[in-house]
Amino acid sequence: MDAASLRLDGKIALVTGAAQGIGAEYARALAGAGAAVLLSDIVDASPVAEAIVRAGGRAEAVRTDVTDDASVAAMMEMAERRFGGADILVNNAGLFATLALKPMDEIPSAEWDRVMAVNVRGTFACCRAVLPEMRRRGYGKIVNIASGTVFKGVPGMLHYVASKGAVVALTRALAREVGAGGVRVNCLAPGLTMSEGVRTNPSWSAQVVAGNVASRALQREAHPSDLTGTLLFLCAAASDFMTGQTVVVDGGSVMH
Repeated sequence: MDAASLRLDGKIALVTGAAQGIGAEYARALAGAGAAVLLSDIVDASPVAEAIVRAGGRAEAVRTDVTDDASVAAMMEMAERRFGGADILVNNAGLFATLALKPMDEIPSAEWDRVMAVNVRGTFACCRAVLPEMRRRGYGKIVNIASGTVFKGVPGMLHYVASKGAVVALTRALAREVGAGGVRVNCLAPGLTMSEGVRTNPSWSAQVVAGNVASRALQREAHPSDLTGTLLFLCAAASDFMTGQTVVVDGGSVMH
């Protein structure tokens, strides 16, 4: 594998949930590898986009609600208008950092539905929106973001774990549907990562985080930057013969 196979020069990437935290780190890494990046989020992602531009990259921000089909279509239209389409989609938008840990019998049905709408239907909607353009190009990379909790059966967040299990299943089925059109679909499954949202959520106390770290072969906290190497590999030509796979990046807590 040479360095050129990990570059993204001339590629166009869409990153959802890119206004802060892990999504912002993904966007910065993609831009650093040479891609033009459209950052989408339900809140304003323009500060991150502007920082990328100041650093010499190409980036634009758009407000997108991934649970609204018209909003997702507008995101795709902006990608086509601003950059000429899309080669890469990173489905990062999701509900996690703001959720409180609670047993399943205390999860309200409305909260369950909201988690499923954002984490599962939002991923589906963004894949559906970008596929016509990728098929037209005869090439594309979709990276769905799941979670190591799927493989561990972590308690206290049943709706979240179930939603990310659905993302893994969606990835596998979609990879078989679209492979003949040159589209690769893989899944990145982080472990507990110390984003701004996690650090400010009282459910993730120092004791809970320490217990998670103790389960790892590499016993330290995970940071958003720990995920970007794997993300870039999945987006680049180096992984062109890889599809339908889920890669866990969590310091060796999950081994499968």
